[in-house]
Amino acid sequence: MTKEEILSRVDHTLLKQGSTWQQIKVILDEAMEAHTASACIPPYFVKKAKEYVGDRLPICTVIGFPNGNMTTATKVYETKDAVANGADEIDMVINIGMLKEADYDGLLNEINEIKAACDGKLLKVIIETCLLTDDEKIEMCKIVTKSDADFIKTSTGFSEGGATFADIKLMKENVGADLKIKAAGGISSVADAEKFIELGADRLGTSRLIALLK
Repeated sequence: MTKEEILSRVDHTLLKQGSTWQQIKVILDEAMEAHTASACIPPYFVKKAKEYVGDRLPICTVIGFPNGNMTTATKVYETKDAVANGADEIDMVINIGMLKEADYDGLLNEINEIKAACDGKLLKVIIETCLLTDDEKIEMCKIVTKSDADFIKTSTGFSEGGATFADIKLMKENVGADLKIKAAGGISSVADAEKFIELGADRLGTSRLIALLK
């Protein structure tokens, strides 16, 4: 797999709490130079970032991040605000408590409400695999497949663990044919990136790959 093929699947990411505009600008410049799939940044910087990059780079941001247990109405507002500010892609965190309580209809409805608020933009659904049993991961694969979302995503990178090969394999075996997969959190080598893609990941959320591939 070529360097360009890997980079075309990367959401070049900076979501640390103390991030500054100067640091975000570096991420944007690197992503444009490397022709990544997007740059994934905090909502606060979306408007300024979109004004900076124009049509040269898709801007991705996060909703309900990182815990996911705010109200649906709050997440919908966040989404509408992000899209109004220029976000091209939205990565939302599910309400994990709803999953633990088996409120599957509630989860599906929330995902679809947020997708409607995306106004045609891509929606990726973060299920935080490190906090779930395999049965819960499979259930989320079914729910997200049934929903209007475009991707299912492993992790925020802010919890107990990130993407694993086993999780991507499990997800690939249990999602519908049209649902794409994003691996995120802890991708720390080119070999790992290639393996995640081989197992079925369509996107990679990482801050390290550009530097590693250089």
